[in-house]
Amino acid sequence: MIEEKKKPVQEIELPRDCTFSPEDWRVLAEYWYPVAIADDVQDKPLAVMLLDMKLVCYRSEGKVVVARDLCFHRGAPLSKGWVENGEIVCPYHGFRYNCEGKCTAVPAHPSSKISPKLKLIVYPAVERYGLIWTCLGSAAEQIPEFPGWEDPDYINILPPGFDIAGSSGRQMEGFLDVSHFAYVHTATFGDRNNTEVPQYKVRREGNELVAEYWSTVSNYGKGQENPAPEGFMWLREFRVFPPFAASLTVYFPDEGRLNILNCASPVSARYTRLFCPISRNFDKSAPVEDTIKFNLQVFAEDAEMVEAQTPEDLPLDLQAEAHIPADRTSIAYRQLLTELGLGRSYTS
Repeated sequence: MIEEKKKPVQEIELPRDCTFSPEDWRVLAEYWYPVAIADDVQDKPLAVMLLDMKLVCYRSEGKVVVARDLCFHRGAPLSKGWVENGEIVCPYHGFRYNCEGKCTAVPAHPSSKISPKLKLIVYPAVERYGLIWTCLGSAAEQIPEFPGWEDPDYINILPPGFDIAGSSGRQMEGFLDVSHFAYVHTATFGDRNNTEVPQYKVRREGNELVAEYWSTVSNYGKGQENPAPEGFMWLREFRVFPPFAASLTVYFPDEGRLNILNCASPVSARYTRLFCPISRNFDKSAPVEDTIKFNLQVFAEDAEMVEAQTPEDLPLDLQAEAHIPADRTSIAYRQLLTELGLGRSYTS
């Protein structure tokens, strides 16, 4: 009996000038990432980049479309075109494509049959938490949970996307780090007189990590009124959604809750666009602009350090850098990325 040979699975074509190793790119391509603020995607096509892949986002009759930013006729970027009657129009020769990616018109030959090669590569698109999410691979929808966003008792705040000239892994690790507050965030909420990191534990829940960190470091900004009683213990609960998303719930006095969803979208191996939906159930009448300004300042403080770190990539080999007990979440995060199949130095 002759065994039937299995056909090899067709591999996704890597982007030109890909900054990731082929193995790492294919692992990362199977996950979902936000690529744009939903309100920024209106009648005009928007150019974005994910994992070195040039994409275009636009709305077609109310539906969000994410596709390769490429017309296969002569390689023109569709993001320089426009949307008309629900179809995106190529700016070079006027070819038109519907929301499924099918070419519907070739103006130079209006009566001729259209080649089946003239179609867009369209990716799945989901609008959630004020963001547009997509996946370059074939994975089913896997967008992190962020329950505060749907709770009518909370107000929702969405700062603009924030660009960081550093890797998504380094940005994520900085978000999870609890020992840098007193040194990096002195202008916002850190306290140089409160540097000790109490013991804490990290646990695994399926493919996610959860860390509960109690300390006396306040989450009120410098210059803000601090109504917390003296000695109040602040709980910060981190939840990691690999590869590059994590949520933080900060427990304020009087049942106040601040929820932050940190989404590090990998533009390339060493360039990140940060998206950060925020929701809270207190200070509902406070100006939203103040919250956005404060968080952008925190982002900038972190970015200055992330952009200066060496190596630029997050080393998954635990012997590559020294560790202290305060790094428990970081160590567990690196181990989790290794389990995903990323290389030991991940994008070297």
